Amino acid sequence: MRVVLFGATGMIGQGVLRECLLAPDVESVLSIGRAPTGQRHEKLREIVHKDLLDLSSIQDDLGDQDACFFCLGVSSTGMSEADYRRITYDVTMAAGHALAPANPDLTFIYVSGAGTGGRAMWAQVKGQTEDALLALYPNAYMFRPGFIRAMHGATSRTRLYRVMYRIVSPVVPLIMRLFPKQMTTTERIGLAMLNVARQGAPKRILDPTDINALA
Repeated sequence: MRVVLFGATGMIGQGVLRECLLAPDVESVLSIGRAPTGQRHEKLREIVHKDLLDLSSIQDDLGDQDACFFCLGVSSTGMSEADYRRITYDVTMAAGHALAPANPDLTFIYVSGAGTGGRAMWAQVKGQTEDALLALYPNAYMFRPGFIRAMHGATSRTRLYRVMYRIVSPVVPLIMRLFPKQMTTTERIGLAMLNVARQGAPKRILDPTDINALA
């Protein structure tokens, strides 16, 4: 399996990259992002590309891929709708449209979030992104995790989230036992993505329970 990964330096992306590199059937991982991951592995090739709205200069690198795991995202806190839309919708769809011509059967997995499609600004933008990807790719799947436990050293790049995780980390195992339907881990997300790329899933929008069942 050949995988292209967006957002490998974020918390979820770190977990997904780890599982891809460990999977025997993953032949290669092409990481595309604004910053390097700092990792070295025989399967991993990185492209540091500052303008993710325009991938035309790396178009030739995007062919012959089996799956795209799109883990890039930002918190909407303190952001205008226009700025949030540019990162959440425009960057995602730039990747989707760049990959589609050479990889029409690509499995495109997008990390969205619980509550997507609701009334909040971020939920509306995420919902529109999901709808556009589902229309573009027959094999598109939307992951809607709730609370995510970071595993194997994965850390968030958002300071607020890092502080929150430090505060709740002592009770996370208890929370996961009490609320298993609302929680997953970076490891399970990575494993579930790989399994969906291998064999598909019974539905195209997956909540934490679905993700955990597929891991």
